[in-house]
Amino acid sequence: MLGKLTFNAIPYHEPIIMGTVAMILILGLALLALITYSGNWKWLWSNWLTSVDHKKIGIMYIIVAMVMLLRGFADAIMMRSQQVIASAGEVGFLQPQHYDQIFTAHGVIMIFFMAMPLIVGLMNIVIPLQIGARDVAFPFLNSLSFWLFVVGVVLINLSLGIGEFAQTGWLAYPPLSGKVYSPGVGVDYWIWSLQISGLGTLLTGINFFTTIIKMRAPGMTMMKMPVFTWTVLCTNVLIIVAFPILTVTIAFLTLDRYLGTHFFTNDMGGNMMMYINLIWAWGHPEVYILVLPIFGIFSEVTATFSRKRLFGYTSLVWATIVITIMSFIVWLHHFFTMGSGADVNAFFGIATMIIAIPTGVKIFNWLFTMYHGRIQFNSIMLWTVGFIITFSIGGMSGVLLSVPGANFVLHNSLFLIAHFHNVIIGGVVFGCFAGLTYWFPKFFGFQLNDTWGIRAFWLWIIGFFIAFMPLYVLGFMGMTRRLSQDINPEFHTLLLVAACGTALIACGVLCQFIQIFVSVRDREKNLDVSGDPWNGRTLEWSTSSPPPFYNFAVVPKIHNRDEFWTIKEKGTTYNKPEKYSTICMPKNTSAGVIIAGFSLACGFAMIWNIWWMAIVSFIGIIAIWIAKSFDKDINYYVTIHEIERIENQYYEQISKIGVQHVN
Repeated sequence: MLGKLTFNAIPYHEPIIMGTVAMILILGLALLALITYSGNWKWLWSNWLTSVDHKKIGIMYIIVAMVMLLRGFADAIMMRSQQVIASAGEVGFLQPQHYDQIFTAHGVIMIFFMAMPLIVGLMNIVIPLQIGARDVAFPFLNSLSFWLFVVGVVLINLSLGIGEFAQTGWLAYPPLSGKVYSPGVGVDYWIWSLQISGLGTLLTGINFFTTIIKMRAPGMTMMKMPVFTWTVLCTNVLIIVAFPILTVTIAFLTLDRYLGTHFFTNDMGGNMMMYINLIWAWGHPEVYILVLPIFGIFSEVTATFSRKRLFGYTSLVWATIVITIMSFIVWLHHFFTMGSGADVNAFFGIATMIIAIPTGVKIFNWLFTMYHGRIQFNSIMLWTVGFIITFSIGGMSGVLLSVPGANFVLHNSLFLIAHFHNVIIGGVVFGCFAGLTYWFPKFFGFQLNDTWGIRAFWLWIIGFFIAFMPLYVLGFMGMTRRLSQDINPEFHTLLLVAACGTALIACGVLCQFIQIFVSVRDREKNLDVSGDPWNGRTLEWSTSSPPPFYNFAVVPKIHNRDEFWTIKEKGTTYNKPEKYSTICMPKNTSAGVIIAGFSLACGFAMIWNIWWMAIVSFIGIIAIWIAKSFDKDINYYVTIHEIERIENQYYEQISKIGVQHVN
């Protein structure tokens, strides 16, 4: 009846796991009780959980991503603590199999369930506003994508208390991920959490590619698009091309495990190196899926807080396009050690060096934008400067690793770990924090406290360098990845220094949550954006904060690449349109939540071989999808009276701000 699922699947003998599960349950029940006590279930369901508003969906992405940041960071703290203790000659508090699950979960969570949703959340909120669209092209698909992502989050967290997670590393290389070497359900949790959430990401890519291509405001040609929109467009091209590779690769691994096929075994003509080629044919474009939108964020931020036009817009756009294309011809540098031969290694090594050139172009664009600018060193700009320094160091270590001879020596060492975190934390994470702070008034209508933001930045960047620079040295000393027991005592001092850096980063994370608390507490002081934000300089916003749910009562006509700048140069203010007309917006729908619920049941059933549940839930998915396709009453008409009421509030706010002339 329940397949392989028994009470023995609950790890009663693991006090750390059971304590964590108990804490999660207590916090979850407390949250449910609070919502019930306040009587907000109906409001939460109708206004948020079933919403198709791109801004609300983006906020939900970001909230889930921040929760998963805490989960992934807790894993990092446990790994570093275990290594410090083990290098001191002790056994440590983590069993080897538990440690293996932790480092696998840490990688999966931080890439798929923290960095990706943070970026997709920012895309959701900002892109329709930047291109003059009222929403994305397919609002229901946007909701469904989010809830499929949530299914992946739920599955990976269920593995904590029911069964186990994979012990294979975050990319689950065979033969270790095969049935022979991983007979438990850990790899199955990995398969279905990534497969379902990956489908949601693919739908997101299709949605935003269509939105940017087809829904730009009149007059906004491709070379008049904001740089962030350009980077998101290229990112979604990468998603559309690369994620089907991941889907098919995981499907083949699933067949190997469930039906005994031999795609990735040495038996019956299979080849495990084919898996590694396929997973990195997706995996390296994935790196740029993460970092390209961040380049767009820094382009927006640098121009704003240098109070200058962005230097070299055209070169930035073409650099982005070149990176998009070249990201597909560098994947093999992830496994030079497989023995492809000198010719193949030389090609991919040279391609890896070349792809650093357009990235360097972007760095110089930002530096020249800041040159002779009136720079405001608020927390947003500090994240940007910190990124330039940190990402450049990571990029240089990446060029070193692109040399096959050096890669042979350093491939499986902590040097590679330091490089990867150098570009992901210094690039993606710092960029997300800059974007969140920069656009936060667009989300909620008030600003984040900058004092606490600056404290968080300094703790993060100092902690980062203390935590990861020693790993470069340890890599040269010969310390390999994934060690948890019997670590050479010579590594203890540097591992202890790295642990201190991790503690500083934890303090930085704490400052960020204090920043949110203080900002919410003092939000009444920050509601008027004509006040004194960001070091005494007034920053004007082109729409109200937060904007109305329909974004634009009258879709604007674009005349210039920097339309808002043009308005400011004319010294004009915003004027009400001569007349309004009724507009049509999509209605909220529960179909996405229901389909995701069936998907969760289907994924869980496949993991535990509960075949009847898998069949029933799969039929449920198809049935709800078909029923949704016949739903004709999907639109909500916003009347002229309602638009005028909202717009009057908007223009009353705008009149307080005015539009200042910029010399």
